[in-house]
Amino acid sequence: MNRFLFKHIDNSGLVVFRMVFGLLCFLESVGAIITGWVRRVMVEPEFTFSFIGFEWLQPLPGNWMYVYYLVMGVFGLLIMVGYKYRFSMLMFGIMWTATYLMQKSSYNNHYYLLFILSFAMVFMPAHHYASIDAKLNPQLKKISMPSWCKWFFVIQLFILYTYASIAKIYPDWLDTSVVALLMKNKAHFPIIGEVLQTQGLHYFIAYGGILFDGLIIPLLLFRPTRTVAFFGSIFFHIFNSVVFHIGIFPFLSLAFCLFFFDPKTIKNLFLKKKPYYNSGEIIIPRDSRVLTGILIIYFLVQVALPLRHHFFKDDVLWTEEGHRLAWRMMLRAKNGTASFTVVDKATNKIIPINLDDYLSRKQKHNLSTKPDFIWQFAQRLKKVYEEKGQSVKVFARVYTSVNGKPLKQLIDPEVDLAAEHWMHFKHHQWILPSK
Repeated sequence: MNRFLFKHIDNSGLVVFRMVFGLLCFLESVGAIITGWVRRVMVEPEFTFSFIGFEWLQPLPGNWMYVYYLVMGVFGLLIMVGYKYRFSMLMFGIMWTATYLMQKSSYNNHYYLLFILSFAMVFMPAHHYASIDAKLNPQLKKISMPSWCKWFFVIQLFILYTYASIAKIYPDWLDTSVVALLMKNKAHFPIIGEVLQTQGLHYFIAYGGILFDGLIIPLLLFRPTRTVAFFGSIFFHIFNSVVFHIGIFPFLSLAFCLFFFDPKTIKNLFLKKKPYYNSGEIIIPRDSRVLTGILIIYFLVQVALPLRHHFFKDDVLWTEEGHRLAWRMMLRAKNGTASFTVVDKATNKIIPINLDDYLSRKQKHNLSTKPDFIWQFAQRLKKVYEEKGQSVKVFARVYTSVNGKPLKQLIDPEVDLAAEHWMHFKHHQWILPSK
């Protein structure tokens, strides 16, 4: 274990990754402002659907979220150039995690990945070369790193891609009906829009996606197939970037390839003046057992989290229980309708609710497909009327379609959702069976 974790190797891959990672953090932060994402998701809505338990975490008032994202962008640049690296990395991680937890209307797996990486990078010696920190403090400069820094990324990616591949092995993906629905929304794309509607391409995407996710890490680790796998990655991720518009994730995924190629190759391409380290010395730190224990526990949690939906009743595609933090990427297409009714307990007066008075378009879509959003909105309505001095019941009529199937009632309309409690580790009986 000590040889595996603490043998020193050349650090060129980690140094270059720090630069790319910082740049991508900057682009993600500033791009969210330029594309209007911050305005649509953080500024315009009356409130955001945060992760349950973090309802107190809401966007800053007025236009302060623009400033917030600009500050995150500045920390991204500081990470890239390696100035006050650990502080900058920690601050970006904290700020990014706050934005991740305060809204889930735009949940994306790469937001979760960025949250993980931000804190992991705090503890990595990514600023020991080609950084302002190393220039200001020459004693910091090093050309090697312990092997665990590389294997952290490799194992994390193996878990991510393996679960992403396994999750696709279900009937609606295998018969390409999900892919067809996803591509239907791209028909307006110039040049490629019509091509994306062909059935042959749907099968290529469906089965190519399973094979790519399942095999890419072993193929990158195996020297004879590494180059082919790398160019396959370029095609796969650029295609995803063009078709699905998923921000920095495709480019971050390509940056991970830095940890699979020979460090000497990375050094010769990007850090020509850097000496190459190849002595392979094993340097065991004083806290080696603590670090080893932390890494083992962390990866056990990463393996366990995507499995938890199997312990909930019914199908995760219907209930959404255990869907997040599980690398279930672009697996389904859902839509539906939702209406809410508030009943005054004292007078039994029925108060219809106009969702447009409370929610944005994207929030309404999530409200018609995801039970946790439905419960949170019921709790919000309860609070709104309590502030008016009224004690109320809240009922919901929600009909949901999964992967183009007929609409079915999702929530028991007879259950007062305002009186229900959220259970993180137990199925909610007010979610009707998917049949």
